[in-house]
Amino acid sequence: MSNNHLLHNLILFGRLLRALGMDVNPGRMIDLVHALEHVNLARKADFFYTARCLLVHDRDDLPLFEQAFELFWRAPRDKTIFDALFKFRPEAADHKPIIAPPPLQEDAPAGGDDQTEEDDDEVQQVIEVTQTYSTREVLRRKDFGDLTQEELHAVKQFMAQMVWQLGLRRTRRQRPGRGQRLDLRRSLRRNLRYGGELIEWPSRQFKYKPRPLIVIADISGSMERYARLLLHFIYSLAEGLEQEVEAFVFSTHLTRITRQLRGKEIDRALAEVSREVTDWSGGTRIGESLKTFNFDWGRRVLGRGAVVLLISDGWDRGDPVLLKKEIGRLQRSCHRLIWLNPLLGSAEYEPLTRGMQAALPYIDDFLPVHNLASLEELATHLQNLTAEKRPSRRQQLKLSGAAFVKDR
Repeated sequence: MSNNHLLHNLILFGRLLRALGMDVNPGRMIDLVHALEHVNLARKADFFYTARCLLVHDRDDLPLFEQAFELFWRAPRDKTIFDALFKFRPEAADHKPIIAPPPLQEDAPAGGDDQTEEDDDEVQQVIEVTQTYSTREVLRRKDFGDLTQEELHAVKQFMAQMVWQLGLRRTRRQRPGRGQRLDLRRSLRRNLRYGGELIEWPSRQFKYKPRPLIVIADISGSMERYARLLLHFIYSLAEGLEQEVEAFVFSTHLTRITRQLRGKEIDRALAEVSREVTDWSGGTRIGESLKTFNFDWGRRVLGRGAVVLLISDGWDRGDPVLLKKEIGRLQRSCHRLIWLNPLLGSAEYEPLTRGMQAALPYIDDFLPVHNLASLEELATHLQNLTAEKRPSRRQQLKLSGAAFVKDR
């Protein structure tokens, strides 16, 4: 097999991986071509591990890559398998391989009915892999409010597999390390060995810990389509993060559900939450609920640079002046205030409700939370919250009848 044929098949293999949803770009394929110059192509294992190392960057893609590799890099008798590989990519119809890929394992036995059945099984395997990816990709983009019961069950499984990490904060405590501060105690103790001469200069560095996370979710009537699934989201956060997650829900009043979610199976935890919450699908009083949180819970849970996730669509029957006052108090008390709105996923949405108009000046991040893709973006955003200081905030404060702009 000439180098030109190998390059051609590598291009086709890259197209297949992209069609299956893997993050494979031309740069990574070029790296693979250069790496293969130092690999013995006669050994299939060497070729496999080289390709996997350079093309797979997500642990969840490993089984998909292995199955695609086994089906692609063999010598079929016709193009049936390759037709199936590209069947679910109409835009790739003009790029079907003209030749079979190089056989990197023993040739298959000669024809017959057994060979035909084997080829049919391979085609079916490819179709199942492609359909599995297609289903998952559709679910990633589908709005939580439009899911069927079967899709809802699948989304809950994907949600349980998500990995959550929160940005670190610098504590006041220090530990031995390569910091800029001199460790006088260790310096004296070590240099006593040398008769008191200052020969060694140990230093200390600050410790870093994950930031606390507080979730305040709206379960009023306007959020009914999303509320049940968002409880699964809160549960996955509480189980996925190392630090404790404080969870609250509100409709006409605020209810703390941290204890109900802690250390239980998800079905049991949600059943206890349902029994604890008495105003499910009621009216929305965001301002009163935030006031309860600020005065009853703020000092207990908002320390140590906490990040607050406020989940609501912004529809509010309460006093917008009270909402503005209390959300301003909440923002000043936390490291970062993130408002997650399920309606923000719609291209036609505009924050015109009086609740959103009152709250927007005090929100650090205004993000959607309407599908799995938005949750993945939120996970990335939370992981990047490593700033030691709170974000710069410009708010208009009225003092003695005059308007001022203050940087926080």
